[in-house]
Amino acid sequence: MGRVVAIDTVMTAVPTNPSWAGAIATPASEFPRSALAILAGAIPTELQGSLYRNGPARLERQGQRVGHWFDGDGAILAVQFAAGEAQATYRYVQSAGYGAESAADQFLYGSYGSLPPGPIWQRWQAQFKNAANTSVLALPDRLLALWEGGMPHHLDLHTLDTAGIDTLDSLAANEPYSAHPKRHPQTGHIFNFGVMPGANATLNCYRSGPDGRIEKKSGIDLNGIPLIHDFVLADRYLVFCVPPVRLNALPAVLGLRSFSDALIWQPRHGTQLLVVDADTFEVVSWGETDAWFQWHFGRGYVDSYGDIVLEVVRYEDFATNQYLKEVASGATQTLVQGQLWRIRLNPQTAAIRDQVCLISQSCEFPVVPPTTELETAATYLSIHAPGVDTTGELFGAIAALTPKRTASLLRMPGLSAIHRSRCLHRTQTIRNKAGC
Repeated sequence: MGRVVAIDTVMTAVPTNPSWAGAIATPASEFPRSALAILAGAIPTELQGSLYRNGPARLERQGQRVGHWFDGDGAILAVQFAAGEAQATYRYVQSAGYGAESAADQFLYGSYGSLPPGPIWQRWQAQFKNAANTSVLALPDRLLALWEGGMPHHLDLHTLDTAGIDTLDSLAANEPYSAHPKRHPQTGHIFNFGVMPGANATLNCYRSGPDGRIEKKSGIDLNGIPLIHDFVLADRYLVFCVPPVRLNALPAVLGLRSFSDALIWQPRHGTQLLVVDADTFEVVSWGETDAWFQWHFGRGYVDSYGDIVLEVVRYEDFATNQYLKEVASGATQTLVQGQLWRIRLNPQTAAIRDQVCLISQSCEFPVVPPTTELETAATYLSIHAPGVDTTGELFGAIAALTPKRTASLLRMPGLSAIHRSRCLHRTQTIRNKAGC
């Protein structure tokens, strides 16, 4: 596995006006389908299809800001490519919560990192808002806007009109559908999960056909209420890394703390490794290793020895959550560094056979293009460019890491990680190398 180019980063004092802060200072504005000007180069004429991106777009109402990056109202950018040209549409997801708050012109609900307004006794039964702001899933007849704490929203693929909540023919009201589904490269089945809170949470696993309708679901009991954001699909296995983060439920239920602020880092418990059979959803093995936290995974596959190989961006603790809280304010102070690791584990025991750090510089959002050749495909991820003062800045470049080759760095002027998620609806293959 190759190494990324060395990157000299500076992590000291925080600037008062980071370059990206202006992009989120005021709510983003919608626009209808419009032609995009080509600033440099040319769009290949054979590139045809649609690129969808989702991310928090409104983080403020009446001068009050949300408490966390994850709380902004979701908006979808759709870019259509054809005949060497590009056109784009930008629309907010018209969730019930977004509609009610727009009508009232004030925040009405709690969310991941924000408490609902009003006195404490009114918070006890306050509803959470489905922000629909994390990712998208393009299906043959519709687009799903995803948020891991609730059900998907159904949008029109072309106009981005919101039709409402989509149960995928199976989801009950208390069954969330998480934000990072995976497509099986051979069968086309779509796998996902959702964490249902309780005294001890339940991990629901879902398998859908290519049309998105859930064909099978099953629950697995967990210990406490952990934070699980993503998972790995490795051929016939699903792999979950359960970090030692647990919800202190009482202050969250009483409205004393937001969900985010009630999460506790407990490194003495280590990170749990859970391997699930992708066909039966039966637990194959449980294991435990040193404590780390992760948001996102890259590639996952079964090698010629029958071991699971996966890539993950690891953090040494949960400070990344505080960092994302600060991002919503437009200025960061917490220093965090995620590193890309490759881990090889025995699926029958969940024991790690070996692990190696592939990229030691801070990076995030690993993406592998859709392919059946996962062992040899490149991993694209967001990273800081060499020689750039990264103090308080978001990622401004893309690295391409190819197995058995030295990685290349693709600097993209003006690029940032403001929009976190991507999905492809293809007429021909379109690869979004910016990551999510």
